[in-house]
Amino acid sequence: MQTESIHVLIVDDEPDIQEFIKYNLQKEGYSVSTASNGPDALMRAKERLPDLILLDIMMPEMDGIEVCSELRADPRYKNTVIAFLTARYEDFTQIAGFDVGADDYINKPIKPRLLLSRIKALLRRKLENVQDHNIRYVGDLGIDQEKYLLYRNGEVLNLARKEFELINLLSSRPGKVFTRQEIFNKIWGYDVIIGERTIDVHIRKLREKIGLKSIKTIKGIGYKLDL
Repeated sequence: MQTESIHVLIVDDEPDIQEFIKYNLQKEGYSVSTASNGPDALMRAKERLPDLILLDIMMPEMDGIEVCSELRADPRYKNTVIAFLTARYEDFTQIAGFDVGADDYINKPIKPRLLLSRIKALLRRKLENVQDHNIRYVGDLGIDQEKYLLYRNGEVLNLARKEFELINLLSSRPGKVFTRQEIFNKIWGYDVIIGERTIDVHIRKLREKIGLKSIKTIKGIGYKLDL
């Protein structure tokens, strides 16, 4: 994985620690966002799905154990790496963290070289796991490209093959506007002659299944996935 394509969410109620970790990660090319408490972390994670979350245990409102537990209950974060940041060394604290789905513990005070080494190892493990089951998560959608299945909040949605190929294409680059010609070429092929309204029919059916606001029409150009 190229570091510029990897998004890390840092969750810590101490601004100095946030900035220290953020500085060291951005220097290595990682994309970084931050949160200061549990509810803020959950909101940030929904705004942009993190590849890795560095999560402090001792925080106001919601502690790290509660945040991790809530994230792991959501299938969107099944493959997100979660590493706890902690100054506590008691065995029961680590056991509680692993029980709710933590991948690792990183002790404070943070040592930059060790932190970067642990992050690289965790992300290598994540990549191996993702390649095993080939599911891509975008917002509340899970796209299984091997089995041609689309999940929403953990439930399977029944799609026709071309509908699946269409959402698979749009979700490959959320926010990108795919022109009608691009969509025709990639899904139906260059040599296939189809009716002018075919793509519109498939978009309408997809909107009915995944939500009216998920696929945006860019008038005169094409469509984009906007979650």
